[in-house]
Amino acid sequence: MDVWVRTDEPTERQRRGEAPRLVVKRGGGKERPLPTEVAAEIRKAADSATAHRREVLVSYMQDAMQSYERARYNDAIKSIRPLLDEVPTVPAVRELAGLACYRAGRWRDGAKHLASYFELTGDPQYLPAEMDCQRALEHPRSVAKLFEQIKEHSPEPDILAEARIVYAGSLADRGDLNGAIAVLVDAGGAKILRNPSGRHLRQWYALADLYERAGDLPLAREWFGRVALADADAYDVRDRLEALGSGKPRKNRKKTAKPVSTKKHV
Repeated sequence: MDVWVRTDEPTERQRRGEAPRLVVKRGGGKERPLPTEVAAEIRKAADSATAHRREVLVSYMQDAMQSYERARYNDAIKSIRPLLDEVPTVPAVRELAGLACYRAGRWRDGAKHLASYFELTGDPQYLPAEMDCQRALEHPRSVAKLFEQIKEHSPEPDILAEARIVYAGSLADRGDLNGAIAVLVDAGGAKILRNPSGRHLRQWYALADLYERAGDLPLAREWFGRVALADADAYDVRDRLEALGSGKPRKNRKKTAKPVSTKKHV
């Protein structure tokens, strides 16, 4: 979906493309209206505009929301642009604009709007997506700074796990595969669990990809295999295992994976 394709597919951008909280799922084939609280915020922020103009802005937001829901991200960006000009302090506007730009591969705008959303709300849930935009822009210092910011906010485990994956990917981009692996392993990303959650599978997949890139094919097979064992349809794990050869994990394996040698960059 994006023009910046990496070897560690599926990218963080694809995994974090969830709908904004304001998006209302369709029911019975009909679009439901924009949440009343969002419409009210837009009208309040545009208090100097005419009543007609306020309703026009609400309709633009409705169109943007529906376009996003249908994965028409560029249309969503087009619809929401007037709101960015006239009511930029409405958090839902920045949220939807940021995620639409993120999904459309417009990294600079995505980072800007997601940063504004955080400034307005203090909500860290989209900081990993902002990190990923900065990664795509090849701004490793910004990625590292945002990672530290996320850790300071002690977010929920899913958010922190996504941030680690993005940070590890940023290190790997610069050739520090050992450091990237250590970020995940040292944080418990290589724990073997009977009932892994989605975040555990994402970390295992990222770890397997890093091991493959580092040339440690046995461990790459091991962790891709564990993803497949938990969910055979996860990501492109079947293709990755097929490319690496048979790689079913050993059921009696008790030790967690260790990072590759840190004596030199791979």
